[in-house]
Amino acid sequence: MEVHSENPQPQPQSSGNSDKKMIAGILGILLGGLGVHKFYLGYTQTGIIQLIIGVLTCGIGGIIGLIEGIIYLTKSDEEFEETYVVNQKQWF
Repeated sequence: MEVHSENPQPQPQSSGNSDKKMIAGILGILLGGLGVHKFYLGYTQTGIIQLIIGVLTCGIGGIIGLIEGIIYLTKSDEEFEETYVVNQKQWF
């Protein structure tokens, strides 16, 4: 009688930071003037500041959100997590 021990291949651990990065980046690009990406990342005070800037500049402040969204999407998952989740860098 032969016994086969199956060693399952380890599955990569997904912490969801890739999804968080993608969603924050898209929100920054599309709704950056309203600070939605800041609220999504848990930066409430910074989100309110971004919202006020966006309203007072009639949406021109959305350029900040656009730039941040692009920055989020161009960082690796590890860089994004280290910078915006662990160290909680709130601007650029």
